[in-house]
Amino acid sequence: MAENFHSSGLAQKVDQLMDILYSGGVNNPMDSIEQISYLLFLRLIWEKEQNYKSIDPNYNGMFSNEWKEYEWGRIYNLTGDELFTTFRRAIEKFIDLPDLTETGKLLFRQATLKILDRPTLRAVVQGVHEMNIETDGASDLKGDMYEYLLSKIETSGSNGQFRTPRHIIDTIVKMVDPKTGETICDPAAGTAGFLLSAHKHILRNNTSQADLERGEVTGNMLEPSKWSFLENKAYSGFDNDANMVKFGIMNLYLHNLEKTRFQMHNSVTTTLGGSYPSEKFDVILANPPFSGSVQAESILSDLNHGLDTKATELLFCKWFIDHLNDGGRAGVIVPQGVLTGSHNAHKTIRKTLLEQNTLEAVIDLPGGVFLPYSGVSTAIFVFKNGGATKSVWFYKVSADGFTLNANRNPIKENDLPDLLAKYPNREEGENSINVDVQAIIDNDLSFNVNNYLIREQEEIEYAHPSEILSEISGLEQQILEQIKVLEEDIK
Repeated sequence: MAENFHSSGLAQKVDQLMDILYSGGVNNPMDSIEQISYLLFLRLIWEKEQNYKSIDPNYNGMFSNEWKEYEWGRIYNLTGDELFTTFRRAIEKFIDLPDLTETGKLLFRQATLKILDRPTLRAVVQGVHEMNIETDGASDLKGDMYEYLLSKIETSGSNGQFRTPRHIIDTIVKMVDPKTGETICDPAAGTAGFLLSAHKHILRNNTSQADLERGEVTGNMLEPSKWSFLENKAYSGFDNDANMVKFGIMNLYLHNLEKTRFQMHNSVTTTLGGSYPSEKFDVILANPPFSGSVQAESILSDLNHGLDTKATELLFCKWFIDHLNDGGRAGVIVPQGVLTGSHNAHKTIRKTLLEQNTLEAVIDLPGGVFLPYSGVSTAIFVFKNGGATKSVWFYKVSADGFTLNANRNPIKENDLPDLLAKYPNREEGENSINVDVQAIIDNDLSFNVNNYLIREQEEIEYAHPSEILSEISGLEQQILEQIKVLEEDIK
């Protein structure tokens, strides 16, 4: 039986590494994850080289000549100052490692060793080396382990960034349904969660039933040309946070997508090359930064045309609209303010979604979905470029399978399966309703689901005031009679 992440003991090993680093003076979880990422990369790239050599004994590989001293097979046997010096030189020089992909080189941009305590470094190196992360067709231990490691990021960035829960990402991806041959972009990619979910979705939809029944998602029905497109051209991810870029690159590498275009880029201040919008995509999936603002002079003028705003969530909404191919699809998370804001920029975004796009769904999410990172209330927009919206399907999610507090413990209540079941046909129910676009326009362009999802209430008939007074008089008479009885008894 194939081992999965929960039975592998890898979660406990990750926890132990984080505890070792904390005790050894690396107190920031972001720094700890960065340092573990470097070690994982050195180990995995060396193991891949060893596999090549087993196939071709004449293969020299990356670790030849002056690079041989940085082989993981040598590093994990070192101790003390020799280990410290060798590992520090390795991560500082790896940006120039021959044959390393451009994406891989970004991982080591301005890399520096932050584990200064020698025994701590030795313990972490040994801990990484002892991790059993061999992957088979039925499990993805490397990827699951790294995503668990990324869950240790407990604080949001100063610009409103925070990790999107995997089950929310997967729900959006299933609704948008990316396919082989499509270009897929996340312009605020963080740790690459949306891109990896899209990749797994495509593989699952191109895996034979026999493999699926064995619990294996192999993509075995994909032709070689489709595989090549997925590995080299399908995915693009951008982020303006250097740490997030490094974590995203490592996450992609562990899922065998090391050739993916994933780079440092601020989508609202810089074009992808040429005049705006210089590049468009078939699918956009994103959870952009909330509650942030950009210096007015830094914002792309073409992006901000007609908006006149510095709010990142509104600028990203415009970016999504502008960068979809004709007929392209988007599934994006936005804060509630985008749904109901009364400023011109808010209304312009909503009007553009209705008049120049097909807004297929607005999914209202409960306020605790992003705890412990943020308590902000959010929603999901699902829309298609082109056409004009005739009606919008609203769905109100009251529970997502976890408690809506900082602990986020699993519970039975979960509306997401019902959401996915109703979405294809836009079925109406207790939590969902189709609203004609004119009704939305008449309601000041509000996308607030509570304005439309009005549940029928049982009508209560109240007695006429004269009847109520009569009853009160009767009760008063009964009380007086009981008082008289009590007085007689006392005498």
